[in-house]
Amino acid sequence: MSILSAILQGILQGLTEFLPVSSSGHLSLYQYFTGINSESSVTFSVMLHLGTLLAVIIAFWPTVWQLLKEFFLLFADLFRGRLFKQKATPYRRMLYLLILSCVPLLLVLPLQDLITSVSADNDILVEGICFLITSALLFLADRAPRGHRDAATMKGKHALAIGVAQLFATLPGISRSGSTISVGQLCGLERSYAVSYSFILGLPAVLAAGILDLHDAATAGIGIEWGTALIGMAAALIFGLLAIRLVNYLIKSDKFRIFAIYTLVLGSVVVILGIVEKITGNAVQAFITGLIH
Repeated sequence: MSILSAILQGILQGLTEFLPVSSSGHLSLYQYFTGINSESSVTFSVMLHLGTLLAVIIAFWPTVWQLLKEFFLLFADLFRGRLFKQKATPYRRMLYLLILSCVPLLLVLPLQDLITSVSADNDILVEGICFLITSALLFLADRAPRGHRDAATMKGKHALAIGVAQLFATLPGISRSGSTISVGQLCGLERSYAVSYSFILGLPAVLAAGILDLHDAATAGIGIEWGTALIGMAAALIFGLLAIRLVNYLIKSDKFRIFAIYTLVLGSVVVILGIVEKITGNAVQAFITGLIH
């Protein structure tokens, strides 16, 4: 893989990971039309996700730091026998809720092979349908009344609902940020809190998935060009930070619906292209790949 390709994919990952348009869906389309679908490309995608993980840590460091402190204080209270003898602080409640939201991801393990096959296959029809699902969620959230719930008033059922949304977002084309922010808004979360909760929730999921996929790749003997991968990660980090600021601005200014329109148009085009590809035996892919190479 060339350095230019790594940078382009890093930029694409950084922007689409946080903009509610599905980074995995866009990367899948990029890899499909450039003819680089392979097990190694899936591993490279994991490296790009780790770059955006660093972007979240930097952008939300004060909250992340408070949650880390609460995590260790939780164990200290457990050993001292006073875990349930005092009222939980907002950060302690947020930590409990984040853990609860991660529970549905346990179902990813038995479905991992299916998810990987969809991401690495030579078909884009599923991605198109998933983009349309993202669009529907964004339209529903845009019509929802403004919520006021935060870490102090959010309930366990809301955390589980957001966790289920994150589970389905493992499919390429269903935006993780878009689905979790949308479900958060539908549950009555305050908009800026829905954004921060969504992005911080992605930290353990992305980290765990990255470790598992890299371990599987190493076990299978799949190599990776570390220099190129690090360049891609750096691009994902920089553009991820820019995308986080943009999302915070757009959701506060009632302009989030532009992403619903974008994913509706993109999903419709991809579904049509997917059907054409099935009929013609991937003629569009062959044509575009021929132009690039």
